[in-house]
Amino acid sequence: MNPHLVRIVLGALAACPLVVTAAAPSAAKRAAVSSVNSHAQELVGMSDQIWAFAETALREHQSSKLLADYAEAHGFAVTRGVSGMPTAFIARYGTGRPVVGIMGEYDALPGVSQKAIAEKSPLVEGAAGHGCGHNLFGTGSLGAALAIKELIAAGKLKGTIIFFGTPAEEAVGGKTYMARDGVFNEADVMLAWHPGDESMADNVTSQAMVDAMVEFKGAAAHAASDPWNGRSALDGALAFAQGIEMMREHMKLSSRVHYVIANGGDVPNIVPEHAKVWIWARDQKRTEVDALFARIRKIAEGAALMTGTEANVRLQGGSWELLVNHAGEKLLDANLRWIGTPQFTAEEVAFAKSIQRATNVPEVGLASNIRALDKQEVEGGSTDVGDVSWVVPTLHLTVVTAPKDAPWHAWPVVATAGMSIGHKGMITASQTLAATMVDLYEKPQLLREIRDEFAKDRGDVVFKAYLPDSPPPLPKEE
Repeated sequence: MNPHLVRIVLGALAACPLVVTAAAPSAAKRAAVSSVNSHAQELVGMSDQIWAFAETALREHQSSKLLADYAEAHGFAVTRGVSGMPTAFIARYGTGRPVVGIMGEYDALPGVSQKAIAEKSPLVEGAAGHGCGHNLFGTGSLGAALAIKELIAAGKLKGTIIFFGTPAEEAVGGKTYMARDGVFNEADVMLAWHPGDESMADNVTSQAMVDAMVEFKGAAAHAASDPWNGRSALDGALAFAQGIEMMREHMKLSSRVHYVIANGGDVPNIVPEHAKVWIWARDQKRTEVDALFARIRKIAEGAALMTGTEANVRLQGGSWELLVNHAGEKLLDANLRWIGTPQFTAEEVAFAKSIQRATNVPEVGLASNIRALDKQEVEGGSTDVGDVSWVVPTLHLTVVTAPKDAPWHAWPVVATAGMSIGHKGMITASQTLAATMVDLYEKPQLLREIRDEFAKDRGDVVFKAYLPDSPPPLPKEE
């Protein structure tokens, strides 16, 4: 941890003007924000440690232990190894209702290692890096949970706070397994946030997606002396891919299908006996994804018939779209505007512009505005937070931690996630989430409105995860 950076963060927080709202914030709300400030140095230090660990999906042993140990040291009861994942954990404090949950992620992305500088320079060539800022996500959420814990312990709030440590968002979707197992069912409401290049209470949905492996089995033969005795699994895979391409014209504009040939054979002079196509299908509505997946299955069957091979479509995972809770997002928006966006220095803006220059995007620096609830557009990403949102009403926030329009899942985000730009966004998110949770404890009518909207919008839908009937695919430890 760099003490100079910590002083920058804390100094900016102290000087950050608060937007006055119609209703004066309660003493408990102010105390929650003050708690985040008082722990800011510790939170920055933990986020930097997780940034340095840079552990990928289901390998986040040091990162999850750091957060779980911190929660335990501050009085939370911690349960580790949730839903068959050694790096998933739950930290809880308090008794009775309401039960407010908050989620945190801490997995990194492979191959995007980067120093905390404004030009591309791997910290370790080929290693992982926090190209989505999850080192900030998990730490900031835990900071908000701690603020609420302290208020419950002091008798200022009544109820239960639960922090859910959720691994592997970038790969298998840890929350999906936890949702399948009923881990989130106890919560009355759930909160989460994500680093971004703008700040907003997220009032639009994400994309549902399904992940499948399509495997073809044929018969091997010498490709020169007796190819007529072979049945090419690669032919099956290519016919399948062509079928997907022909389907594109007849999909809705909101749909996306993307694939790779995961295995096409070993050598050219042997008719391939095995081939695999890894495919994802997405849409803003899960019902459309279901329809796409049914068509994908039929295309695989047709490709097998054409080529004399056998096809097997194996579900690997997926996520539902985010069920937006507009009443909850209004509450988040009000608190974000009360807290205000991060106040960046001239040096930090120059850092951001250097990254923008290096990545050929407009040199506009860092966003200082808050995107209005009615001025948001659906983006192309998917998240396992969507699964949780169909189990419990979920409020989601984005706070600026990276330069505007800089490439995501890439070195620019790793760079800013490991220095003061990311730190300031994390603290702002933590404050906003803590303030919002206080409202949920102090104003039962707000929680009722959120839950009533959730019940109305979910209707009679019963969550069923896009998962095979198997435990999480734990990696082999090296």
